[in-house]
Amino acid sequence: MDSLKLEIKRLLIEALDLEHLTPADIDDDAPLFDTDGVGLDSIDALEIGIVLRQHYQLTIAADDEDVRGHFRSIDTLAALVAGHRDESEALETTAGKGIES
Repeated sequence: MDSLKLEIKRLLIEALDLEHLTPADIDDDAPLFDTDGVGLDSIDALEIGIVLRQHYQLTIAADDEDVRGHFRSIDTLAALVAGHRDESEALETTAGKGIES
């Protein structure tokens, strides 16, 4: 999971033009949308959604009540992506078995 967190940090730094930050500057559990954390805003949240869709084929419904929790920190984003990967792999495994006759 550490490599996933590093990857997400790099993606966010690039996508949000945060050149003043390095991955080491962003604590895994630091709030992304708080002035005591990274200090991102609502426009940045939209960009994060786009990055997640492009890189991880992850779609988040606008009416998903858990969005705020998922976007809270690098830890929560990594858990979201990892959970999506696990779901996708399980579906692929089930679909790959097919119906045997």
